Amino acid sequence: MKRLFRKSETYLLLVIMLFSAVITFINPSFLSLENFFDLVKSYSFMGIMAAGVLVVLISGGMDMSFAAVATVAEYLTALLMMRMSGNIAVAFLVAAAVGIVLGIVNALLVYRFKIPTVIATIATMNVFYGILIITTGGKWIYTLPSWFGSFAQIRVFTLVNADGSEYGLSIITVIWIAVIALTSFILRHTVTGRGIYAMGGCGTDRGPVERAGFNVCRMHIFIYAYMGFLAGIAGVVQALLVQTVAPNSIVGKELNVIAAVILGGASIAGGTGSVFGTVLGVALIAIMGNGLTLMRVPSYWSDVLVGGVIIVSVTINALQAKKKHSKVIEIEGSAA
Repeated sequence: MKRLFRKSETYLLLVIMLFSAVITFINPSFLSLENFFDLVKSYSFMGIMAAGVLVVLISGGMDMSFAAVATVAEYLTALLMMRMSGNIAVAFLVAAAVGIVLGIVNALLVYRFKIPTVIATIATMNVFYGILIITTGGKWIYTLPSWFGSFAQIRVFTLVNADGSEYGLSIITVIWIAVIALTSFILRHTVTGRGIYAMGGCGTDRGPVERAGFNVCRMHIFIYAYMGFLAGIAGVVQALLVQTVAPNSIVGKELNVIAAVILGGASIAGGTGSVFGTVLGVALIAIMGNGLTLMRVPSYWSDVLVGGVIIVSVTINALQAKKKHSKVIEIEGSAA
């Protein structure tokens, strides 16, 4: 039990259970299978991007451009679908390729010019998004191929509620699950994953990482290319969810995604974080947003709650880190 309560995920899970109980007491429809499937489908977009942000944060970096990358990838893919025949596989491949290229741009700026990651990615965010708006005039795309809309309606399995309405596990949710599984595998079972944690744990000093045999340049390229890859995938998922492409619909949501990852236990300083915690962070934000809607509370209160929960979460993480540091000092003192 002591080991369990040392983990931030445990406290987050308790908070989720508390929120769910309160919301269900006020509106019993919240705790239904139909609402659950709708919720995980609606927040698949955020969950996919959160997986990429987790990798960047663990490495000790910060990417503020992923929403702009997702927007560019989504828009270019939509233009291609309108002008050329294709299928959903081509759409994902194009968006992923655009995201990877833009991610590599971020990586090279950070590594070659030693620009702080926040500054570099804020700059590229404005460049990527600005060029898109200038070249497209900010026009929305309303007409997407019929096969694109048909794919969004696919369910792995379908159930029927008491009113005769159909619901089930959406293919969009399956994409999110696949991203979670891939990210978890990379971080937990690959040499690259160990290198990502090592980079975050060493702070700005990359010497220990290089001495451990990791190529820091390649690590940077992989981290930001993977973020771009997932941003591209998320851009297509966003288009699948709303069936329109709006240049201004994604940019501005960066803080919610970063908040979800931090709520899940990832540290801005790097070196810590888990996929399970990130999923819980996304779940908490989804539950708060959906719960407030069901309770007919104005949506802006969601931002207030998210901010409050982040403060509590960061405080708990800081206290746990301080406690661990004190124990290390005591052990070193007794050994001396």
